[in-house]
Amino acid sequence: MKVLPVLRTLIRENASTFVSMLLLVVVPVVVSSTLAVVLYNYQDLLAGLSWAEMLLYFAVISITMAFALTPTTFVALVSGFYLGWGGFGGIVVSYGIAALVGYTLARVIDHGKMMSFLNRFEKARILMQELRHESWVLIILTRISPVLPFALMNFVLSLLQIDRVKFFVASIVGMLPRTLFFFWVGTQARDVVSALQDPDSGTGGQLLMIALVIISIGGLYVLFDRALKRALRKAAERN
Repeated sequence: MKVLPVLRTLIRENASTFVSMLLLVVVPVVVSSTLAVVLYNYQDLLAGLSWAEMLLYFAVISITMAFALTPTTFVALVSGFYLGWGGFGGIVVSYGIAALVGYTLARVIDHGKMMSFLNRFEKARILMQELRHESWVLIILTRISPVLPFALMNFVLSLLQIDRVKFFVASIVGMLPRTLFFFWVGTQARDVVSALQDPDSGTGGQLLMIALVIISIGGLYVLFDRALKRALRKAAERN
């Protein structure tokens, strides 16, 4: 089958999925910029929250992260500055809830159309099965990277139809390193504006971010390469 007709069919049958994925990349940038201006003008907005207000805050950010309204890095920096280490556990749980909500939302939007399309091609179907078998490692590697958009990865990973409990736990585990780092940066900031505009993490922090990106990209390459080779071998054996 020729490539262009396949691509046209893919885009036509999954237009809503692709539009949603695009919005998940663009919207966080716009909204976080707007919120940064709000926090600049009202720097005491989140200061001195009571326990009830803090629980409400965790609930709100779970939804905003799930719907790609606030980037996870933005949330970690702001939360570290305003809440301190007493709020770290709530942030970690909020990340997990946001991942689960985003996963469910993506399943509702896609309705399994993308996977149905890929299942028409034997090699693609077997590759998806192989990736599903490696889902625990796959999720952790995508979450470790500070450059892969959180909400977009929720959408992409949901296409593999991974078990929800595994998705929730692996998302939390994978997010921990960078969450811990950016939260710490937030606690060290002089004011929330400087934390958002120029989080001074020093050489050690920069090296950590580079290491996380390398681990994520390198790990994903090895994982996909191994899964692809197994898929091609199984397809050849069946034929």
